[in-house]
Formats: sequence, C-alpha cells, structure tokens
Amino acid sequence: MSESSQLPLFHVVGFSGHRKLADPAGVERVLRNVLASLSAESDVEWLALSSLAAGSDMLFARTALRVGLGWEAVLPLPPAEFRRDFADAEWREVEELLGEAEHVGVVSERSQRDDSYLDCGMETVNHCDVLVAVWDGEPARGRGGTAEIVAYARDLGRPLIIIDAKTLHVRRENFSRLKSGDHHLAELNALPGSLLPAELADDRDPGRLAVLRFHHKVDAAATNGAPHFTRLITLTLALHGAATALAAATLAFNLHHAALPWGKLLCLIGAVIAAFVLLQRRNRTDWVRQRLAAEITRSAIATWSLPRSLRLFDDFDWAGIEPLRRALDVLGRRSARAQPASFDEFKQRYLRERIGGQLVYFSRQENRALPMLRRLRIGFFVSSSFAVFFSAAYAMHTLAPETIAPGWVPPWVYGFGPIMLPMLAAGFLSLVSINDLHRRVARCREMRIRLENARKEATFVQTWGALERVVARAERALLQEVFEWHSVTSFAESSR
Repeated sequence: MSESSQLPLFHVVGFSGHRKLADPAGVERVLRNVLASLSAESDVEWLALSSLAAGSDMLFARTALRVGLGWEAVLPLPPAEFRRDFADAEWREVEELLGEAEHVGVVSERSQRDDSYLDCGMETVNHCDVLVAVWDGEPARGRGGTAEIVAYARDLGRPLIIIDAKTLHVRRENFSRLKSGDHHLAELNALPGSLLPAELADDRDPGRLAVLRFHHKVDAAATNGAPHFTRLITLTLALHGAATALAAATLAFNLHHAALPWGKLLCLIGAVIAAFVLLQRRNRTDWVRQRLAAEITRSAIATWSLPRSLRLFDDFDWAGIEPLRRALDVLGRRSARAQPASFDEFKQRYLRERIGGQLVYFSRQENRALPMLRRLRIGFFVSSSFAVFFSAAYAMHTLAPETIAPGWVPPWVYGFGPIMLPMLAAGFLSLVSINDLHRRVARCREMRIRLENARKEATFVQTWGALERVVARAERALLQEVFEWHSVTSFAESSR
C-alpha cells in the first residue's frame, strides 16, 4: 500500500477544430505526435478536454484515449439536444466515446444553438493549460467556429499548438507562458508527512489513502503554523490598559513609587513587541493556504466514491488552488469508477462522518463563543454604568464642593474610576470585535440549521441524483464558510 502523502499534478490540453477535414488520417497522426510530445516534455500527467462535434473533436477524443490520456467531454447542449447534430451511426460512436470519458459536462441548457457552441469552446479555453487547434487560418464560418476560439485563447495569452488543417504544419504560440508544475501544490506536497490514525491507515483505496495522508499533514501544518492573531491583539490591548491603569493610579492616588513609571514603560514596550510580532506574522500566508487546502481536501474525502456528474469545487475560484482542486477531482472520480460505493454505504457514511461531524463542530464553536460574548457584554454594561455613575458623582461634587465625602471617594470615584472605566468598557467592546463573536455565533447557528436540513433531506432520498444534490448544497455551504474566512484573513494580511 502506498505511503505517499503527495498529490499528482495534472495539466489539461484542450481542443478545437473543424468538422470537415481533408486528411483525417494525417490529422490523427499529427495529433498523436503532439500529445506524445506534451507528455514527454514534462513530468505532469496530461488530461484531454474537448467537445464531441463531428470531425476533429471526435478524432481528438479517440486519439487522446489511444495514447493513454484521461479524457473529459464538455458538451454544448444536453445529450438529447446534442444528438440532433448526428446521424444514428455517428451518435452510436459518440455514446461509446462518452462512456469512456472521465467526466461529461454540459455548458448550456437553454441557449441558442450557435451560442452554445461558442460557449463550449470558450469553456474549453478557460479550463485548459494548452489549447490544440486544427485550423485552416481562415475566419470562422459560423458562430463558435475554430477561428473565434483561437482568437479568444490568444486574447487570454493561452499557450497554443496550431495544426494547419491543410498542410498539417504545427506551430506553437505563447509557450513561454506554460508553467510546468505548480509551486503552491509543490509546497504542500513538500510538507513532512505524519502518521495517520490506525483506523484511517488501513484504507484499501490507494488514491483515497494518499489524499488522507495529504490532508492529515496539511491540516497539522495549518494548525501548528496559525499565528493566533486574536491572542496577540488581546495581549496588546491588555498591556496598553495596564500602562493606562498605572498612569491613572499615579495621578489619582498621588503615588510616586519608582517602580510605577518603570512598570508603565515595560507595559508599553511589551505592547509594542506584541504588535511587532503580530505584524511580522501577518506576512506568513502559508498557513492560510494550508488551512484552505486542508478544508478543500476534507470536503473531497467526505464525498469520496460519489459518482460525480457535478463538480463540487467549480463554483469557487481561489488563486493558486486550482491544481489541488483538479487533482482531488480527478483522483476522486477515478476511484469512484474503479471502486464504486453502494448507495446506502455512502449515504450513511456521509451522514455520520460529514454532517454529524460538522454539526458537532459548529455546536462546539457556538458553545465557546456564546458565553464569552455574554461575559463581555456584561463587562461592557457594568463598566459603562459605573463610569456614568462615577462621572455623575464627580459632576455633582463640582456643583457642591463643600460636601465632605469619605476619604476613599476622591481618588477612586473622582480620579481613577472616570479614567479607567470608560477605557475598560471600550476594551470589552473591542474584544467582542477582535474575536468576531457576533458573526461567529450567528454563522454557527445558520450552519447548524443548514446541516440539520441537509441531514433530514438526505435521510429520505433514495437515488444518487437526489443525494448528489443534497451533498452539493451541504458542501458548498461548508466551503463558502471557508471562502469567507479566507477572504477576510487574506484582506487583513494584504492591508496591514
């Protein structure tokens, strides 16, 4: 059983080409050489991506499969509508090819036919690292033609391999922009591995075991590398408060002990050091990326063996994470095809481990945040009330200065209290904001409601399609929470 905790890197070669070819055999020979050269030039695994229009598209799909590439189909229209473009014999060949596809996606459900073909070509460009085009160099003969797709790829600066449809001459464009490898995934792969718990280490699926090992080490690295911003900010606030308290005590109680100014100085120096450490640690973005990778991988593990006609991660566009998302998607789909899980087995595992585990997590987070929020609110109102009372007492004293008060009242009520209590109230309010308690409590409650609804719905569904829709909504809600955290954290780091 593999001990690897690294994920493979996949690149995608997309395709666009004419429907009518003068020399199909010659084009097939050139395509085979082009795909073989791509595979030989780098140590990544290449995936093929194309539509299945008659002519070049079908030729490309067959060639990619013959040279051993994984192939994904992207259709401009739903199969029932797409079928209208083929004779019966041709459609049987299309169905055979679709049966060999690792994934079949549909770009448009209701667009105009020509618009759908254009959208399909643009989506191919959007999701590929290199575009191969069989093109005669002439303008498009209809909407969505190869010329338009090549022009779009050029506008994006996408690396191109253009095969002249007439002469079969091959030329490359923009290949200086092709990045072999990905430093983000390489950094995650390079993290030191750690031992899996015994109940996970016995997994018989090599792909899932590698993803489990990857997740375990990335999750540990993110946890160990988190800089604990709230603790540092709270420490800075507390040290400033202590320095203010010493200064207020000196004035209110007429204290002139030599240790007091030194104590105040040490508090201020400590606050500056804490702030400096905070700023330095904000420069470390690796733990943010590690946490994001850990949560995406957690979602992939939870949905492992799901027969995915829907890609769970496609709606999220996180810079630098695409190679990880692609690797998880490909490995998960290949595993589902090789070792399909039974419907009941997957559903029960998902309900127990993912939905149940996340409900426990959000309940625990709410139970931690809510008491703290209540205590800080009480602290704010109590200190604010005393501040108002002390200030009112001092104001009344200024109107009747002849009134004799007990000896402890002037230093405490007229001096120290009016200085410290407003600052203490502001400190309690700041801690609510620093710990993001209002949002955390509200978000935890919202997520618990969503997950409870997902659990109820998933309990009663009886088909893969219905279960997939429930899983998709639950995973998107969970990943949206991660996305919001990532956005806030990244913005805080970039705007320091």
